[in-house]
Amino acid sequence: MKISKSFLEFLEKSGENRQKKEDIFLDQAIYYELRHFRLPILMIVLTMLFGTLGYMIIDGFSLMDAIYQTGITFTTVGFGETAPISLLGRIFTITLIIVGFAVFTLAVGTSINVVTNGEVTNIIKVRRMLHQIARIKKHFVIYYLNDYTIEIANNLRKNHIPFVVVDPSPELEERAKKLKFPYYFQAEPHTEIAIKRANLGMAKGVITLSEKEADNIALIVSVRLFEQEHRKRRPFQIITSSKSSSSAEKLRKLGADSVVVPTKLTAQRISTMAISPDLENLLEAFLYANKTALDMEEIFVPKYSWLVLQRIKEVKMQEIFNVSIVGIRNFEGEFTPMPKGDVLITAESNLLLIGKVSDLKYAKKIVNRIEAPAEVQLI
Repeated sequence: MKISKSFLEFLEKSGENRQKKEDIFLDQAIYYELRHFRLPILMIVLTMLFGTLGYMIIDGFSLMDAIYQTGITFTTVGFGETAPISLLGRIFTITLIIVGFAVFTLAVGTSINVVTNGEVTNIIKVRRMLHQIARIKKHFVIYYLNDYTIEIANNLRKNHIPFVVVDPSPELEERAKKLKFPYYFQAEPHTEIAIKRANLGMAKGVITLSEKEADNIALIVSVRLFEQEHRKRRPFQIITSSKSSSSAEKLRKLGADSVVVPTKLTAQRISTMAISPDLENLLEAFLYANKTALDMEEIFVPKYSWLVLQRIKEVKMQEIFNVSIVGIRNFEGEFTPMPKGDVLITAESNLLLIGKVSDLKYAKKIVNRIEAPAEVQLI
């Protein structure tokens, strides 16, 4: 969402005062923009008070008659006098009409200025978006919109995985609408307020693919610090990229779980095309095609799952669910490719499954059950 530079400066100043409540949903921003109405409202109240007291003192009106007479005079509706008014009262009425017209002009001018400025409308749009983001769970937060992250976002959407796009560029709203992204907002990604607005506490992971390595470093450090202070569950999954293998190692030490080196991947694929073209055709049909019949997914095994402390051969994934376990990652992060049937499935481990998309969805539901399905006991 697009926010003006002056408004962003206000947010930065307000964020420096940590004793104040953090303006995650832009409540303070609304109050800040509505400050323009303070003077007109104050002038209206003072004018009504001035007119009411004047009619009570000059012509002895009752309180309600004085308020009514002041109201119809101030708004110049022309209903006439509620009671006979003296010469001094009429002079007072003329003065009240002039003052009321000036106050009314000021109020109308202020309203037009606020509406044409569009700041309040933008803030309301951002607030609505932030409230929607606060309700999603197990999503990915994608930082820095570029060609890589656009492709990633499209693939996540095809697999029905929620995501939030955060980028400091003023053109974010225009590009996000064009790409039909459901959740996005403009902010400096590494700031704590932006991390909270992305609902990172309920997120599954973070993807940061900035062209500047310093941006990725700042974001990784910020996310890990946020994780230490606020997260009590399993760590975030942080995925990033690097231009060289040496930089990739540095990013892993800082806290990144996966670091992709685009030059290395490109070289490997081109080498495969040159050495084994048939294998490349197979990969194109299986891994890279958008409508492939098979898919691969990593499924988390919760503590309450019936799979805990079961051996792979005992859960009969291939026989019942038509999916195969091609890898397992334990709680400590150790990965075992092509595990044998005697390997135990431990709590909070991740199973790497391969199979049809529909079968993977069904297997994921079964993994999250407390009791084993009846089919396991029958086979």
